[in-house]
Amino acid sequence: MSYDLCLLKQAEKPYYIENIRTGIYSLEELCFYLYNNICLIDESIINEGLCDWIRDELKLTKLYRQLYEQLEKKDGAAFFVLPIFREAGYLTHQEMREFQEQLAKLEVQSEDMKQKLRADYLVKEKMFARAIWEYRQILGRRNPGKLGTQFYAAVLNNMGAAYAGLFQFERAADCFWESYGLMQTKETFRKYVSTLPLFLSEEAYQKKLKELRADSYLVQKIQEYNAKVCTQQPFLTELERMKQRDTAEIVEELKEEYCRSTKI
Repeated sequence: MSYDLCLLKQAEKPYYIENIRTGIYSLEELCFYLYNNICLIDESIINEGLCDWIRDELKLTKLYRQLYEQLEKKDGAAFFVLPIFREAGYLTHQEMREFQEQLAKLEVQSEDMKQKLRADYLVKEKMFARAIWEYRQILGRRNPGKLGTQFYAAVLNNMGAAYAGLFQFERAADCFWESYGLMQTKETFRKYVSTLPLFLSEEAYQKKLKELRADSYLVQKIQEYNAKVCTQQPFLTELERMKQRDTAEIVEELKEEYCRSTKI
């Protein structure tokens, strides 16, 4: 990357990016966000608000006009963000070409696929509540004939991982089980069985295993893995903290996250 952090003006008022709940103060910071979060380039960043911020706070009138023109033309994300990189001198020619290729591949995907990629990225970044909202949007307009059951099985599987990240293990298990109902893979079944003892009593867990007719060797390996994970101090500390929190408090946090997400 070829840029100088002191080249361009710093804004007095930041531009707030909802996706990462962070305010940015310069064109360089905007470039860093765009380059490292390609899956999150959507209407939350390609909008009049950003154009106005570039004009009013960074005093880049020429760039403002270019971007506003692209908004009206609706030629796509690449035509909107590339002028920003050029203005900042942020990328080398090779990096610019590679970024453009990645963005072009992303843009030809269906809306559901793009939203899944965005949600998957949010899970990776541990923004679990927002990712769950994205997955629910996809499932709410489910059209199996368009993308196939494998796609929706993957959405449910990844939503289960997001719920697990919030220590909502029962909901995670429900997602894994629904995913397994669509695509009977050993990995999904393993995740489902692995999650059960994290919220069921021992008696209920054993009863469920009998109902599932789970392979005893598989169950043994899963139990060994769970025991190993549960002995890790960071996991224990966080799990205990979550158990001690009032359920209403957790629900309220999720409601707030939902409300923030629906504004985008």
